[in-house]
Amino acid sequence: MSNNSSAYAIVTGASSGIGYSFAEQLLKRGYNLLIVSNVKEIEDAAKRLSKIDNRLSIIGLQMDLGQQTSARELYEYTRAHKMEVEVLVNNAGVYHDKDILDDSEGFTSLIMNLHMYTPAMLCYLFGQDMKARGKGYILNVCSVTSKMAAQRLGTYGGTKAFLSHFTRALHIELRKYGVSVTDVSPGAVDTGLYSIPPFMTKLGKCLGIIVSPETLAKRGLFAFFHGWAKTTIPTVFWRVLCFLILLAPTCLLRLIRRLGWF
Repeated sequence: MSNNSSAYAIVTGASSGIGYSFAEQLLKRGYNLLIVSNVKEIEDAAKRLSKIDNRLSIIGLQMDLGQQTSARELYEYTRAHKMEVEVLVNNAGVYHDKDILDDSEGFTSLIMNLHMYTPAMLCYLFGQDMKARGKGYILNVCSVTSKMAAQRLGTYGGTKAFLSHFTRALHIELRKYGVSVTDVSPGAVDTGLYSIPPFMTKLGKCLGIIVSPETLAKRGLFAFFHGWAKTTIPTVFWRVLCFLILLAPTCLLRLIRRLGWF
């Protein structure tokens, strides 16, 4: 919990789902909030959060983080409003599984900016201030797909692999300066992104394969504030799956492709 009443937490992609749950949990820990999204619903999210605790400052900022100027613009916004950012949660992103060459040039640029350029530059800019103060927390929402070099996940998993490797390096570099950096790598999360029947979602949650955004946020922040370098959520199933995919020879993945299984 923050012992600094003026401290802010930034959460990107916070209009709903995982990002909103992170914002809600950080609010309960006593942080003022700057929540960011490219959709106008971010203002409604800020209003809902204000009903939880109206003593803290909660700002909903509509901003497109898919541009290479976005990180600097967000950083300058906090400087202009004299916000001391103690927590940075890089959550904004887009999910899909699709052949690389079937994507448009615009979407490919968007996903690379959202998953790599913008979060890396936000870490760079806000990380400088945290290092100078000797305190700060950075959480990057990566993915178990960062370990899955497989068809249809080339762009998504590849960009998340960059973010995961970047996060680990930053964790090592900043730990001695009092700045904690954590990679939270979720598997399946019940956010409505997956085209599966509701009963399959319910079964996945019962088996612990799918988690709710609230569960992810609570577990992720536990790892975050305890200084962990990385946590995979949920744990056992996805760790085993990642291990098996790493062992799978390319010829097996090609066979799966030919059979049309994935």
